Amino acid sequence: MKTISIKPEAAEASRKWWIVDLDGLVLGRAAARIAAVLRGKHKPSFTPHVDTGDFVVVVNAEKVKLTGRKLVQKMYYRHSGHMGGLRAKSVEQLLENSPEQVLRHAVKGMLPRGPLGRRMFRKLKVYRGASHPHEAQQPQPLEL
Repeated sequence: MKTISIKPEAAEASRKWWIVDLDGLVLGRAAARIAAVLRGKHKPSFTPHVDTGDFVVVVNAEKVKLTGRKLVQKMYYRHSGHMGGLRAKSVEQLLENSPEQVLRHAVKGMLPRGPLGRRMFRKLKVYRGASHPHEAQQPQPLEL
């Protein structure tokens, strides 16, 4: 049996659009499945060094569930680069202000680093509520 390696030019031809409703789903499990679809691991033509993944539209990001005490204990940190510039937010605070960022952060950590991972990450579209502007692409529901 021959191993087929997809060329970067041919990878652009077969992109599908998927839609995921996060209402009641666990954050980590959903993020892992979404990252696999963004990478293209669900396709038989998966090639690690080529972006063969599909587009994913995520709706109801505010209704995602977290297990255990992560809502209070898990913290997201950022630093301005100046002395005393460390800022921390809990997941609870981030879900109130921008629930899209919680899922984006989880998925980004599951993608490869570098230019290839950044290109895969651009195919993720996350929305707080149930409406989204990608109806023209006719996204298919993705079962998680």
